[in-house]
Amino acid sequence: MIQKFKFEKLALDGAYLIDPFVAYDERGCFIKDYSKEVFEQQNISHDLSEVFYTYSKSGVIRAIHFQRVMQQPKLVRCVAGEVYDVIVDLRKESITFGKWLGFWLSSENKKELLVPACFGHGYLVVKEAIVSYKCSQKFYSEYDDGIVWNDTELGIEWPLEKVEKVILSEKDKNLQTFSEFKNKEESL
Repeated sequence: MIQKFKFEKLALDGAYLIDPFVAYDERGCFIKDYSKEVFEQQNISHDLSEVFYTYSKSGVIRAIHFQRVMQQPKLVRCVAGEVYDVIVDLRKESITFGKWLGFWLSSENKKELLVPACFGHGYLVVKEAIVSYKCSQKFYSEYDDGIVWNDTELGIEWPLEKVEKVILSEKDKNLQTFSEFKNKEESL
């Protein structure tokens, strides 16, 4: 059986939920989760600059991260385990500024998320996970920033009932609120 690429435009402009190409046979499956040619046929420009992976235990929340400058569009897929993945529109001029969407990404459903530039991105690990990031901009630690995961104004509905406890890095415990982000002069 073969499943071809499927692209679902999301309510936040520039974001897509994608079913990759998957070919199944008696051995298992072959997955192609990125093709420059196929993406360009969908009018999506996503040139790869770097690829990295995170390994996280169940209960880890990676807060709403972004780069202040040199924004980092990314194609995110959970290659092992399961995560509840969240994107937030941080484009101050956008009609969906401050809106968020959440998606279940897992090794079982094989779905991936195209996160545009100027979006925040984070996730809750429900089952121990490895997440792949295919980025079209290099990571610059000096521009790394974020918004606290449980910001009341954003009101992200994390499925916390799915984990025993929340695990946060020290960095993620001390991020700014959405209100603080909105009141900064620089914008994304």
